[in-house]
Amino acid sequence: MSVPTANSAGLMALSIKGMTCQGCVRRATDAIQGVAGVASATVELSPGRAAVRWQPGAMPDAAAVTTAVQQAGFKAKLVAAAADDACSCHSSQTGAGWSLLEGWRFNVVFGGTVTVALMLGEWGFGLGMTRWYHWLAFALTLPVQVVCGARFYRGAWNQLRVGASNMDTLVSLGSTTAFAYSAWGLFAGWTTHLYFMEAAAIITLISTGHWVEAKATERAASSLRALLDLAPPTARRLDAASVEMEVPVAQLIVNDRIALRPGDRVPTDGEVLEGQSALDEAMLTGESLPVEKTPGAKLYAGTVNQNGRLVARVTATGEATALAHIIAVVQRAQNSRAAIQKLGDRISSVFVPVVVLVALATAFWWGLAPASARAVSAALQPWLWPAVVPATPLAAAFIQAAAILIVACPCAMGLATPAAIMAGTNAAARRGILIRDAGALEKSGRITAVVFDKTGTLTQGTISVAAQRDLRSAANSQPTIEALAAALAAPSNHPLSRAIAQNQPATGKTEKTTAAPAVTEWQEIRGRGVEAGFNGTTLRLGSLSWLGEGGVALEAAGPFLAEWVTQGATVLGLAADRQLLGLFALRDTLKPNSAAVVARLTRAGKAVYLVTGDQTAVATAIAGSVGIPAANVLAEIRPEQKADIVRQLQERGQRIAFVGDGINDAPALAQADLGIAVSRASDVAREAADIILLRSDIEAIPEALGLAQATLRTIRQNLFWAFFYNAAAVPLAALGFLSPVLSAAAMGFSDLLVIGNALRLRRWRS
Repeated sequence: MSVPTANSAGLMALSIKGMTCQGCVRRATDAIQGVAGVASATVELSPGRAAVRWQPGAMPDAAAVTTAVQQAGFKAKLVAAAADDACSCHSSQTGAGWSLLEGWRFNVVFGGTVTVALMLGEWGFGLGMTRWYHWLAFALTLPVQVVCGARFYRGAWNQLRVGASNMDTLVSLGSTTAFAYSAWGLFAGWTTHLYFMEAAAIITLISTGHWVEAKATERAASSLRALLDLAPPTARRLDAASVEMEVPVAQLIVNDRIALRPGDRVPTDGEVLEGQSALDEAMLTGESLPVEKTPGAKLYAGTVNQNGRLVARVTATGEATALAHIIAVVQRAQNSRAAIQKLGDRISSVFVPVVVLVALATAFWWGLAPASARAVSAALQPWLWPAVVPATPLAAAFIQAAAILIVACPCAMGLATPAAIMAGTNAAARRGILIRDAGALEKSGRITAVVFDKTGTLTQGTISVAAQRDLRSAANSQPTIEALAAALAAPSNHPLSRAIAQNQPATGKTEKTTAAPAVTEWQEIRGRGVEAGFNGTTLRLGSLSWLGEGGVALEAAGPFLAEWVTQGATVLGLAADRQLLGLFALRDTLKPNSAAVVARLTRAGKAVYLVTGDQTAVATAIAGSVGIPAANVLAEIRPEQKADIVRQLQERGQRIAFVGDGINDAPALAQADLGIAVSRASDVAREAADIILLRSDIEAIPEALGLAQATLRTIRQNLFWAFFYNAAAVPLAALGFLSPVLSAAAMGFSDLLVIGNALRLRRWRS
């Protein structure tokens, strides 16, 4: 039988055993992502599965992955990868029914039943000192210890085998200490209080905490799950005779034709061939209004066809779709590690051995110097609450040591950062905001200035010719300046050139129907304009400053320039050799919320800059209309100079967020402390940006920065609570103020507090 390997989509699925908490998930994830060639790994606790995504071109190495997981203290086995799921571990859970043995449920149900029965016997009927009850308690607690505690013991043993330790180590030691002491007393014939109920309660309460933690973590990941559920499993493929046939999405290939009925989810990326409809793209891009689709329009997997039948051509499948890219970005962000977490990791690496030493020291203190320990505990009781300490020094030594081992479990410390990152990135994804990794979250909290590129960010990016003027005499007016300029602009992809190339005559002239003027030796001077030969002359179309540098007389441009620059238009000149032939005023419409966005950023204490290739007067006029000070306008900047501008601002001490459309701005996005790409769903694979806005509305920028900062704040709050909890709980347990049962409850409460604080991000509002 062949060994399963990565599928064609570059996915590999693993079954992992021995994980008990999110700390284990983090350790397994780190181990897998440390393997050369692995792009990302998504590990889920409840099903005990992992989906490994390999980098393009990398040779999947199943042996290296399983070895890495085993060296982290877990058992790993390769299973068949799900070719069509972005996360095979997710798909393994869908459709699963209720099971008593699923996850931590058995521990909670069985352990809870035993614990409640023992509590009733001791606290309700006062049977705690009777011999027959001791034997009954032993008989009931033993299966809890052996069966329910097996997961903790296996986890502790697996970690011990690789020379490590984790919270399973502490839980196992704490519960075993209470049970072993009680069993010793039972067989020795003691008639004092024994701690079987406490031993069962420790395992039950911590299992309950893990169960609730798993449910809460699943809730925190709800947006990612919603993304995973967007793409339907089947599609209606059309054959050569246009007959519909329902097939699995995995069978679609590029250029297949598919049919979409009203209510259908789009199965894969495509282009509309026939029909007209509106599609709901809210879950994918954050756009609240349906988007009209006509022939030639782009379709994205997971969006919903609302009211018309469409026929589309498949343009991308599997991992190449926009939805798959978005899922990959969200998963990478959730699996990433913030720098602030390194402190917690360093402490956690030595935490368990230190706690064991503290527990041993406490046991010796209560066992060998009980009077001293009781005196310290009694001295603190007036400021705290009555301590409950076992009557004998031996019992106190065992029980207080067990309380320390239980209460000091570092689970909250391990959850502090991942829970907040998961909740924050999911909340952002629901708003059409992709945060690339935890580093972007941290960088966003230090931003002092926001630099906007103009075209496509503050403006709509749809430039048109607002006015033109022919400066030639009437006797020399053929070809028209529109025709000459269009011939020059046609080969260029620059937005200004495209607008000139599509310009139509303002009058009823018919020159457009004749052959376009033939130009030769065409070339584009980046950031300046275009030039070519025509009838023995050199034609140039571009900025007036560039034409002036070439010796073109610009006096005649004065009135036209003064009229349109004040309206925020960009004026281009058309020249033949040194003669100015005509002028064109091109204008881009500001986005409706541009001024409001700038105002919100300014109120938040951010300096706002505008960088553009436009003339200074045009740029200043546009900046003034949105509220950017003239002193913060950086005009006549060529595309390759934008990164230098960002660097210069950084040298002044500013921490820069650069906002660009992601097309010509990659160097500036990479140079900035935080790169924000105002994009569309088709552009999510862009690597230069730290934050990608899936809709073109820049109103999401303050929201993205605010949410990222709120997430960073939550991480800090969680870490503070985790450190504070352990700093306060360990001394309290050592002095008898926390029994083992209360310690288990406190440990579970600390986990829930950290997760609950992270879940507040789901309801965050700017």
